Amino acid sequence: MEFKNQSVLITGGNRGIGLATARLFAQAGARVAIVGRDADAGSAALRTLRDALFIQADVTRAADCQRAVDETARAFGALHILFNNAGIILRNRNVETTTEAEWDATLDTNVKSVFLMSRAALPHLRAAGGGAIINTASYVGLVGFPGLAAYAASKGAVVNLTRAMALDHAPENIRVNCICPGSVETDMIHHAWELYGDVTQAARVWADKHPLKRIASPEEIARVVLFLASDAASFITGAALPVDGGITAG
Repeated sequence: MEFKNQSVLITGGNRGIGLATARLFAQAGARVAIVGRDADAGSAALRTLRDALFIQADVTRAADCQRAVDETARAFGALHILFNNAGIILRNRNVETTTEAEWDATLDTNVKSVFLMSRAALPHLRAAGGGAIINTASYVGLVGFPGLAAYAASKGAVVNLTRAMALDHAPENIRVNCICPGSVETDMIHHAWELYGDVTQAARVWADKHPLKRIASPEEIARVVLFLASDAASFITGAALPVDGGITAG
């Protein structure tokens, strides 16, 4: 897949799935901007990328989202692809044990950010003659899961927001899809394993719930993002694509 002369903006791009995706886009010839709150992590990520830009921003704030999009378009001359990847997860929380602040933080980071970044990016995609938006949902946005009330609600919202946006913007040659990953080996999941108590046992438990009996690497998820952004997926829009090792197949 070639992305020469295309520019890409990735939220949550300074680690995990976002950084893996940024690397693959850069290797494929794209100019890449990554957005994150952590300036140190952003600077470290830049050292692993070619022809890239880091923008420190809070994706739950409209002004920051607008600034990130405008800086990207100004630096690269256009914006062609937006990957809304920023997200958080609070585990072992049901509706009763989730605080209002935790609920708001989860929905703001996981859903509001998609709305704000997309709203800022759409005029630039339209000016470029079309483009692609890819959102990170989760397999938990497709099926229920205990102890993840706010997270499940947020990812279910991302799935249906993706579908609504796909219908709204198809006439403008802007395709909108989302990925629904299973467990992925990132800092986030390693933190969950530490909370479990026995990291080795936790890793086995997480792997065994997937029919493929393992979890994904960030690069495996990143390759699907590149596919959805590429001309190879030119007739795909409104899709919520499971990348979950078969966990939602049963």
